[in-house]
Amino acid sequence: MIPLDQFMTEIEIIIKNAIREDIGEGDHSSLSCIPKEAKGSAKLLIKEDGILAGIQFAKKVFQYVDESLEVEVFLNDGDAVKINDVAFVVSGCSQSILKAERLVLNAMQRMSAIATKTKAFVDCLEGTNTKILDTRKTTPGIRALEKWAVKIAGGENHRFGLYDMIMLKDNHIDYAGGIDQAISQTKAYLAQHNLDLKIIVEARDLNEIKEILQHDGVYRILIDNFSFEDTKKAVELIGDKCLTESSGGITLETARAYADCGVDYISSGALTHSVYNMDMSLKAI
Repeated sequence: MIPLDQFMTEIEIIIKNAIREDIGEGDHSSLSCIPKEAKGSAKLLIKEDGILAGIQFAKKVFQYVDESLEVEVFLNDGDAVKINDVAFVVSGCSQSILKAERLVLNAMQRMSAIATKTKAFVDCLEGTNTKILDTRKTTPGIRALEKWAVKIAGGENHRFGLYDMIMLKDNHIDYAGGIDQAISQTKAYLAQHNLDLKIIVEARDLNEIKEILQHDGVYRILIDNFSFEDTKKAVELIGDKCLTESSGGITLETARAYADCGVDYISSGALTHSVYNMDMSLKAI
């Protein structure tokens, strides 16, 4: 994961851009019928069972919109929640609450859906040495939120972007002229630019794994779209030479079987690209 200060900068950018997008020149709905001095409170009502995520983000949104808003938190990020739970109550300027409402809900509904799905994978892999990873298959512009939700639920973040890890996938290998060329050129590039980045290399079959293993300095081999039988063979071939990661259409139904093959990681784009927002609402009280 990227350094904390960089991550928080990403969060600040998301909030600033989302508020700009939503409010524009002003929230005319609120401005037209609610007095500026009006005060109110609203509760975050949970309307679906799942894992809660986005509480800390919501607090940042409220603070950005109006520093005088007060948030009383009853449930925390990572908590299991059920229908009719109240996660927090926000109090203060009614216009400010309404300005923040949609961003808070949009983010928390999506983050909680991702956390709920991630927790299902984490529970599925319990008792094994395999960890669940997210991917770069995220919603453009809000990657930091989605990866935050994965962490909240006990998953692990893969690289954040193209800049914080080397990942040589099939197209890189083919464009470079083969595995040997791709790895050799990558090492030369890192040395030339004085970069200390981990190298992951994708393998499409057992022969490619053997070829990768001829090179030192590979951090992890991506065992992509292998059968269970071939995954076991791949893990045996690799041994303790580097870490292993299974990927390629792995579902909650098949994840445990891949973990039982002995891989260190399973990566799933579905954690972030195939979720339905968890139902919740912000209700005036």
